[in-house]
Amino acid sequence: MKTISDLKNLLLSIDHRGYPAYKETRGQWSCVNYILSIDHVQGDPFASPSNVSVIVPGRIALFPGDYMTPKYRLVTLEDMLLRLFSRQLRDRDRDRQHGGDSRREGSGKSGLVTVSRPGQEILERTACRVDPESGDVTVRFEIGFPASGRSINARALIKILDEFLPGAVASSLLYRGIDRKSLAAAIDLADDRAFIRNELRARGLCAFVADGAILPRQSGISPLPMKGAVPFRSPEALAVTLDLPHAGAMRGMGIRRGITLIVGGGYHGKSTLLGALEKGVYDHIGGDGREYVITDGTAVKVRAEDGRSITDVDISLFIRDLPNGKDTVRFSTQDASGSTSQAANVIEAVQAGSKLLLIDEDTSATNFMVRDELMARVVSRDKEPITPFISRIRDLYERSGVSTILVAGSSGAFFHVADTVLQMDRYMPLEITAAARKAVEAYGNGGTRQAGSVYRAPDFRLPSGRRILAKNNALLREGRIKIKVLSDDSFLLSRDELDLRGLEQLTDREQVASLAHILKYAQLHLVDGKQSFDEVLDRIEALIASGGLEQLFDGSTVRCGLAQIRRAEIAGMLNRYRKL
Repeated sequence: MKTISDLKNLLLSIDHRGYPAYKETRGQWSCVNYILSIDHVQGDPFASPSNVSVIVPGRIALFPGDYMTPKYRLVTLEDMLLRLFSRQLRDRDRDRQHGGDSRREGSGKSGLVTVSRPGQEILERTACRVDPESGDVTVRFEIGFPASGRSINARALIKILDEFLPGAVASSLLYRGIDRKSLAAAIDLADDRAFIRNELRARGLCAFVADGAILPRQSGISPLPMKGAVPFRSPEALAVTLDLPHAGAMRGMGIRRGITLIVGGGYHGKSTLLGALEKGVYDHIGGDGREYVITDGTAVKVRAEDGRSITDVDISLFIRDLPNGKDTVRFSTQDASGSTSQAANVIEAVQAGSKLLLIDEDTSATNFMVRDELMARVVSRDKEPITPFISRIRDLYERSGVSTILVAGSSGAFFHVADTVLQMDRYMPLEITAAARKAVEAYGNGGTRQAGSVYRAPDFRLPSGRRILAKNNALLREGRIKIKVLSDDSFLLSRDELDLRGLEQLTDREQVASLAHILKYAQLHLVDGKQSFDEVLDRIEALIASGGLEQLFDGSTVRCGLAQIRRAEIAGMLNRYRKL
């Protein structure tokens, strides 16, 4: 294998030549502690940066083998190494700015060095991989190969590859060069969280929130913990104590399976608690405040989503006998209403395997959620096509094992069906189930108390239809299918834009990129007009489980930029594809 010295000589020989000469650098180059792999070279200074990777052999990296199994430990190790390497790049940018240098050296993307920068969640990513058998560490990143105009600036690239990169690798990808105590603490935290997730199943819980957790965030656009926030403390009636492998005895609130209602005045923390629970499907880094907020991994946040596309979804459990005669067993629309969209979202979540629905009254369609007695008297049942969620919620749990955690601020109807009632009071939870039941009994027959039949509609049956996915032949005729991530909740596949704002548990732009690549791969290889929706989902999950997210690049250069994605979000994306 050629060495870094050979690469430097090559670069000097092509200095000041036309930019395409950079393509001669492709290949692997041996360095002191690692192998530098130049995987793809950009065509010009203004194109997407070049794809580069560093491979540190396991005999040099020397990370403990027991940090690589089970899988959650391996992901934690990869996450820690990626954060350390990313920090080296941030320090480089800071030093250059303080030194008066511009961030880029030359035209286009010259001198730009970027890598995935994880947020508060710990996610498996293509940017960093550790081989559990060999111990080899691979980090993938991008470099804007420097240019002056459209001519090669070789010395600037040598400065990156031969001066910056060796130190960055030594400080972040070698066991002897990192803070071992911090890594050990991260692994211990991962063990404790895995223990809690197992305990949820064993104890009949769907979520756990540790005492001392900090749930509020700094702002609506910052995921960092709010300074001076009130630490969480479980009400005694819901308190459980877990004997964790490393942290020892930990007290917190255990939310039991069934129907849990969260109530309270405005700005007292109802939605804050629900928001922490919806992100509790992911592990969080130490210091986040939510590192011991653990939720059933199948939990799905469900909301109304006016205008979304729905294709052949059976929403008849909630909506039937529409006055226009429209079929609700195979319901399709390009512009769903609040009630039809939320009905579809519930059905799609359950069909994707969710055993816990998270719902906030503020983002729900009122006519989908509840129908009071007075309205039922004025508008007879045979004139109302909607069977409200409140009438199905008990059967969803008792007959299908699907629990619900619901935030309600204005309607008291759900007191009648709740197993557990929590009141948030200045960000502190109070268990008021008994008091709520007494209030229901005292309410008697007055006001809007509903008859028992309204709470439990007959003919409960979850849809079992087999939907066949259609291949988008117009997309395939285009030849090269381009992907562009537009934001944290949308992407373009060729000319088709997918709006994913309804998938509120997406937490990372790289998850959106993963969904875009999944859709492309599915259209190219899985969707054939014969495979059902569930079969395609199963094959996607099996593909990623066997070969990682790297399989989605389909033989092309593997790059950084994809992150772990759940089955629920894959299903949600496919269901929103208007050419399903």
